[in-house]
Amino acid sequence: MANILGNLTQALFLGLVLLAGMIGYNLSAGADTMAVVMGTLRTAHSWAGVLWIGLLYYFNFVQIPTMPSVPAELKPGVTKYIAPKALLYFRHAALLTVILGLAIAGHAGYLGPALMLQEGFRVIGIGMWLGLIMAFNVWFLIWPNQKIALGIVDGDADAKAKAGKTAMIFSRTNFVLSFPMLYCMIVQGNGLGA
Repeated sequence: MANILGNLTQALFLGLVLLAGMIGYNLSAGADTMAVVMGTLRTAHSWAGVLWIGLLYYFNFVQIPTMPSVPAELKPGVTKYIAPKALLYFRHAALLTVILGLAIAGHAGYLGPALMLQEGFRVIGIGMWLGLIMAFNVWFLIWPNQKIALGIVDGDADAKAKAGKTAMIFSRTNFVLSFPMLYCMIVQGNGLGA
């Protein structure tokens, strides 16, 4: 078991096999196929969202506050190896979360009413708009500035410092927006959507 769990790819594959087993179980137990498909999409949406917001919280609770205390000779370990990989998963998890969320809302028939904040869909609509704003920030404000700050794209010391500050401000913006966004996403399913 240590061989499987010690390898991320194998552990991911094992998790997907277990997920497929649960899906197969529901189908064999006579569950409605469309309900299983929608449940699977919601699971994928939730998984991607947990990855996205989990990395957002990692950046804001761990990496950003810790970097000033990291000795200069150790910073490249973070800026050249850890941060670029974390940002890769971060931005793609944001994209996948949005695509799956829009697909779920579209299939369920509430995409338009939610985005237009119509009665009965305002809470989920606000959550969707917050998620869209946050994803925009990831792809068009945080990532371009992080590329400069991390030296992936050329920039002098002043450009790197300015880009790092801009990326941090929009990361903090997303951090702040994540609280009402998560609330809106969760309470709509509890019948509190107005």
